[in-house]
Amino acid sequence: MGELVADTADDGMSSLVQRLFDAKDDGLPYLTHQQETVTRGELRERVAKQAAVFAGYGIGAGSTVGLRTPPSFTQVEVLLALWRLGAQVLLFDFRFKPAEVAALCAVCRPQFMVSAGVNVRAAFGFRPEYEVITECQGTGRPAITGHRLVQFSSGSTGRPKVIGRTTRSLAAEVEAFATVPGMPGEGDRLLLLSSTAHSFGLIGGLLHSLAAGVSVVFAPRVSARDLLRTAVDHRITAVFGVPMHYELLAAAVDPPALPDLRIAVSGGELMPPDVAARFAERYGVAVGEAYGTTETGIVAIDVGGTLRPSVGRAAPGVAVREHKGELDVALGESPYLFDSGGTQYADGWLHTRDRATVDATGAVSVHGRADSLVVIGGLKVDLTEVEHVLREHPAVEQAVLVHEGVTEAYVAVAAGADSPSAEELLRWCRERLADYKLPRVIRLLDALPRTSNGKLVRQAVALRERERSAG
Repeated sequence: MGELVADTADDGMSSLVQRLFDAKDDGLPYLTHQQETVTRGELRERVAKQAAVFAGYGIGAGSTVGLRTPPSFTQVEVLLALWRLGAQVLLFDFRFKPAEVAALCAVCRPQFMVSAGVNVRAAFGFRPEYEVITECQGTGRPAITGHRLVQFSSGSTGRPKVIGRTTRSLAAEVEAFATVPGMPGEGDRLLLLSSTAHSFGLIGGLLHSLAAGVSVVFAPRVSARDLLRTAVDHRITAVFGVPMHYELLAAAVDPPALPDLRIAVSGGELMPPDVAARFAERYGVAVGEAYGTTETGIVAIDVGGTLRPSVGRAAPGVAVREHKGELDVALGESPYLFDSGGTQYADGWLHTRDRATVDATGAVSVHGRADSLVVIGGLKVDLTEVEHVLREHPAVEQAVLVHEGVTEAYVAVAAGADSPSAEELLRWCRERLADYKLPRVIRLLDALPRTSNGKLVRQAVALRERERSAG
């Protein structure tokens, strides 16, 4: 697979897709859900037909296309078809609310939007197929860079970051995964629980599996019962997920034996050691760790789970450094589009803003965020973004969010305004934010505590004390 990087130019996404398909035999299964399986050859045909339909809309090299579909066979088919045409794909998490999508589109201005033709919020569990709706956007503009994947990540200023990946960087990451010891290979059956709209699930899960001949299996629902039934029925050999998935499995009552399982990797957020220990005790498989960012892709990985509490050593081809107590990753150019990165990239280094240490063996230990980002269910949430949405409510003067296990919002009501209820403020947020960003608790105060120099206090203990004294 070394040729993936060597011969792939930044405008050669169509060539990369072809190489991924050609890497293994067309007869191998690729996507499976319950009793339905799509082989590599069948998917290749579907991608070709879908690409012809998109070409009829005028989509081609350099077209900008927003893609918003739930995880599904359809999502994979459409993404590869758009890349086959050389389009720049803006990959939206299907959990984003219309207001969030509209705000991002106002910045990025895609020429086309491709989405599922049903009310995806009403969909229950995984569905293999969705109707595809393609809409032309009159105010869209073509790509002005060679990036072919655009993703969005919470930023520490409350403004989402727009992150671009070139064909070369995607090919290099697929190649890196291929050379990581212990990764799934041909003949393995991977239960993919990580989000396919985010880097680890998309590149480490879908694209690496296509290159390596791995069969990707999806569960109908995220419950211990459904995950275990899927693992047994399909003789799963590998699992990729976030800590929540392993916690579910570790807590299952009377789980079946999984004799074929030999690989389990957690990404998205740090795996609590006690969860990893319970899972290993119950199923006899150590949980590995994958650490990365949207900007860089995989940074460090320990598939075998032998290096905890570190997240592993740097992935092949990745250079890291410990700088001022935080982790930096070497990048040849800024991944940020539309000046959305602030100072996070400078002098050839991506500043992750994660507090970290790198020991003499190269093992990376991550100790939490150095800014307002928190990780919930494997997804980054910027607390200042939620604060901004709350402050837009006409009755709210100020808002502060804290996260210690759960996200709590403390809100001060504007003078002279009718005090809203916590339920009303939650509805306000729900209309404007993806559900995983919502605060678990909203507490209303007459005024928020401040430091001696007038700054808002952001310590949970002090805020709770103010609430108790006010009560």
